[in-house]
Amino acid sequence: MKSKIKSHLWLASASPAKSIQSRKILMILLFAFTVGACTEKDPKPGNSLIANAGADQHVKVMETVALDGRGSSDKANQTITFKWEITKKPVNSTAQLTGATSAQPTFIADASGDFEIQLTVSNGSETGTDKVLVVAAQLQPVVIEKDITIPTVLEDRIANPDFPDYIVSKDVAVKSQLTLHPGVVIAYARDARFTIADKGGVLIAKGTPERKIRFIGQQPVKGFWSGIMLNSTSSGNILEYAEILHAGSQTMLDNTKMALAMFIESQAAIKNCLFSANDGYGLFIQEGAILREFSTNTFTANSQAGIRLPADYVSILDQASVFTGGNGRNVVEVIGAFLGNPNVKEEVTWKGFTDKTPYRLMNRIAVRTGWKLNPGVTIEVTGDAAIIINEEAYLIAKGTETNKIKFTGSTNTAAFWSGILVHSQNQQNLIQYAEISNAGSIPLVSSEQANLALYGDNARMTVKNTRIAGSGGYGIWVGYGSLINADYAESNIFENNKSVSVYGQLIENGRKAAKK
Repeated sequence: MKSKIKSHLWLASASPAKSIQSRKILMILLFAFTVGACTEKDPKPGNSLIANAGADQHVKVMETVALDGRGSSDKANQTITFKWEITKKPVNSTAQLTGATSAQPTFIADASGDFEIQLTVSNGSETGTDKVLVVAAQLQPVVIEKDITIPTVLEDRIANPDFPDYIVSKDVAVKSQLTLHPGVVIAYARDARFTIADKGGVLIAKGTPERKIRFIGQQPVKGFWSGIMLNSTSSGNILEYAEILHAGSQTMLDNTKMALAMFIESQAAIKNCLFSANDGYGLFIQEGAILREFSTNTFTANSQAGIRLPADYVSILDQASVFTGGNGRNVVEVIGAFLGNPNVKEEVTWKGFTDKTPYRLMNRIAVRTGWKLNPGVTIEVTGDAAIIINEEAYLIAKGTETNKIKFTGSTNTAAFWSGILVHSQNQQNLIQYAEISNAGSIPLVSSEQANLALYGDNARMTVKNTRIAGSGGYGIWVGYGSLINADYAESNIFENNKSVSVYGQLIENGRKAAKK
């Protein structure tokens, strides 16, 4: 190689013209020599650390994105550390990584557009980087405008629970089985109604605590859409971890508005559900409907009471359900003329609620079975209505000194409701650690007004440690042949009753009771 260079240098000195040409040849040879000399050297060892941020992804807006850097490697098998960062995101995104120093971090794609995430790996002496692209797209809801006549499953299409997966644009009847997967959100157009039909219609809406099923208005306005009418007699109907909001735009029954109406012979299980911001009742159950299960439901911000149901279904209600969250009336409204079936000998228990919600009887009710009230129960009665304990029934209302049972009017007004009339001869009849107030509005028996009346041969009641007050007539009225405990006078408190505290064959009845 050196001899060739010298010969060209000699040529360059031969003449001026040849000198220029020789310089060109010399430059070419020098460049070739230099390159050749570099390629002849031993190569440096390459970087043994390789970062792999995983494959690019396409996701839905508000979907949780899982990244994966486990494909990263180190040829020397050294321990690798991870560091992820979002290097690009949509202008309106506030997304942040969770677990940014782990191999598998996550983030929520909270806006439509491109998210670029960079992974940097290190083994202590070397680093490597790689990037992954996540593209988030906003899906449009599917419009439902025809009756559902074949078995149908609705999937959660849009991860954000504030955006509907489906829009019901007008009245739709479900005439086959409709299954809603966790996370499904259905928005209803103005005045739209959802009917679960009585022949073939089934609603299966089972969400989870993390992914609730939501029935909402297209606009989050109280009374925007009509509500759900349940006529289906199927035992498969279930609402679990579901929310019904913004319903009650139109009446469904007896000029009454409600979010969910259960009609005669329909049935359903309702668990862990929210009924809120509805114009009318949250849940209305007609007599003859079947409430299979009821637990841990919440009723808030409804214009009427949260729930209205027949007396025979009250015992199904659980103590953990909440009925006092800013409703028009924070009570459980109870309808129906009778409680219990006289042909079925069983005791019915009404439990007290953790949130102290009272039961409100909307009409006169005749008790035809054993009726037990737990400590803390409050029974409110509407104007002039009465509670009748029939011959075949009995009443056990035994509170405690610190957790009394109360019978009172639906307003705090003296002589507002009619009172309690006892025909029963059952020796279990007991009112203890209780309060009976503001009855005696109209005659309860024999043209007499009283908070409590015993009427009929051997009709009986033991009353102890009870406050009897605010009657429009007597505190207690005892008919001829009826029985009351001998220590009625000293064991109870009588206050502000219009007539004398107790009227009747008191001495004779007291003696009879003492002998029993």
